[in-house]
Amino acid sequence: MTDGSTPGGVDSTDVDIELDLDAASDNRPASAPGPLPWLVATGVTVLAAALGLTLALRSGSTPACAAGRTLAAAPPTGTATHSGKATFYDSNGGGGNCSNPAAPANRLYVALGPTEYAAGAACGGFLDVTGPKGAVRVLIMDQCPECEPGHLDLSREAFTRIADPVQGIVPVTYRAVVNPPLPGPLTFRIKEGASRFWFAVRVGNHGNPLRAVEVRQGTTGPWRATARQDYNYWLLASGAGPGPFSVRVSDVYGHQVTVSGIRMTPGQVQTSVVRMYEPGTARASTRPPTSARPAPTRPAGTPTPARRPAEVAQADASVTPPAETPSTRPTRATARWCG
Repeated sequence: MTDGSTPGGVDSTDVDIELDLDAASDNRPASAPGPLPWLVATGVTVLAAALGLTLALRSGSTPACAAGRTLAAAPPTGTATHSGKATFYDSNGGGGNCSNPAAPANRLYVALGPTEYAAGAACGGFLDVTGPKGAVRVLIMDQCPECEPGHLDLSREAFTRIADPVQGIVPVTYRAVVNPPLPGPLTFRIKEGASRFWFAVRVGNHGNPLRAVEVRQGTTGPWRATARQDYNYWLLASGAGPGPFSVRVSDVYGHQVTVSGIRMTPGQVQTSVVRMYEPGTARASTRPPTSARPAPTRPAGTPTPARRPAEVAQADASVTPPAETPSTRPTRATARWCG
């Protein structure tokens, strides 16, 4: 309680107990009658318990029953079907928290709440969403800060595929797409500000959510784990050297590929000739070793460079970088319906 009162309405600040054990009452008999000492002791115990409850409430203690209700952050994966609701918004052409340079050409995308966005772990994956009017496949490219687990914030175009936009909020079911068709080979974009002393890369066209990205100078030497950032770059705060680099990419289903010859060219997209998996690839049955997992927390001393859009997925095998993308992220949620 924030007003400092006990459950019975007694203000704890007004309670004043004075016990003078040395003073004797002139009218008090030599010995107290039968149950009086027991009643006095019981009353003091009850009052002390009430005061203790008041102090606990004032200290902000969390009841034991409230513990353990927070869901672990993780992107939707596997073949399980989830139930929830959908609303819609307009990214104004922007690529969202996943640092895409723009919305996909078909404008079928979705923003997830923090629990399912999972600090960027969901970026680049796809969901199949079914609503009252039909189904649609959407790219995960953004975060919806106010959305609870199960609340999908679709693009207007995607929402129109499954429901009448006039409804605003509709019940849906959804599940992750395992090994979706790839738009092309893997792409890599070294972040602005990177150097031999500070390394950050964004990987594109991977299809499934990624689990780890490792880097090493040249083609020999130990692999070094990078740390995923919530804006979908993989960071090595101490740097990886001057390049060129080899980059090893692993997804959540055990696919793992290595791409060599990635140059230190900040702000430019490099399109490889390597695909994360081949068309029709079945779900992998093994996972990369635990040592390949990225650090669970952001490395100490990590600079916080401005977030910038990354690459548009390129389907050709050329390493010629496209034109630089805009440096500012557009305002999102201009047409969101909140439920």
